Amino acid sequence: MDIDSRFKGRDLVSILDFSRQEIERLFEVADEMEKFAKSGKEVLKDRIISTLFFEPSTRTRLSFETAMIRLGGHVIGFADPSMSRTVTGETLADTIRMVDSYSNVIVLRHKIEGSARLAAEIAEAPVINAGDGSQHHPTQTLTDLYTLRREFGGIDGLKIAILGDLRQTRSASSLAYGVSLFHGVKLYLVSPEPLRMRQEITDHLKSTGVEYRELTHVEEVLPEVDALYVTRLQKERFADPQEYERLRGSYFVTKKMLERARRGMIVMHHLPRIDDIPLEVDETPFARYFQQAAFGLPVRMALLSLIVQ
Repeated sequence: MDIDSRFKGRDLVSILDFSRQEIERLFEVADEMEKFAKSGKEVLKDRIISTLFFEPSTRTRLSFETAMIRLGGHVIGFADPSMSRTVTGETLADTIRMVDSYSNVIVLRHKIEGSARLAAEIAEAPVINAGDGSQHHPTQTLTDLYTLRREFGGIDGLKIAILGDLRQTRSASSLAYGVSLFHGVKLYLVSPEPLRMRQEITDHLKSTGVEYRELTHVEEVLPEVDALYVTRLQKERFADPQEYERLRGSYFVTKKMLERARRGMIVMHHLPRIDDIPLEVDETPFARYFQQAAFGLPVRMALLSLIVQ
């Protein structure tokens, strides 16, 4: 079977739903799509994407919607669940069944882990997970891996530090899953003890042979890592506001700290940043988070063009 044919009608719930070969093919298509990020390429004329965002989003939602418009398609959906019938008690399953009849592809973000998998089981149209719970955010991971590939020419053998709230940040968990598809990557998982990476994720790293180290201070590894991936504390996921306030501001990156970094290291962030990366870092040669966000458009254009076809 031609590799492009493998994508047609596929769901994407976890980054592990795709093989390394499929991800590398998607990146080749993203390279091509970057040429059309402004001008467009009408390969999905008259197709409809439904974007169902039960949680707030800026970059993910807008890049999906822009990607579909650039590909010649149309967008329906909502960015505020209060505008949907879920506020009157309609179940997620019924919402998916209804939207499925209108759509060629469904993009879903939801706070409940497993919601995207449920939607994929119900819908006939392909479902793309735009983030559910605290473990999966596959299109963010595709964007992150694509950024690493563009910066370093490949992902194999890279040393990557992930800093911050590793327990509750789905982009951090998803990235850990994503790098397990590549060879020789070493992870440094930097967080306070209460926010360490969840055991099912570190168990996966062990089972796939990914070398990792858990630590509490990032300064000691800055001279050796290729990329520093910063995450914000997920205030909305803390049950205890006092615990959030206690940890807030304890994990951040400053211009002064980056004086210890190796030459060529890059700083990434899933955005939005709060107080974890001050504005002064924007001026340094390390900052890549805005370019990283921009790469989300060609990556999602590639994904839609391959899945919807």
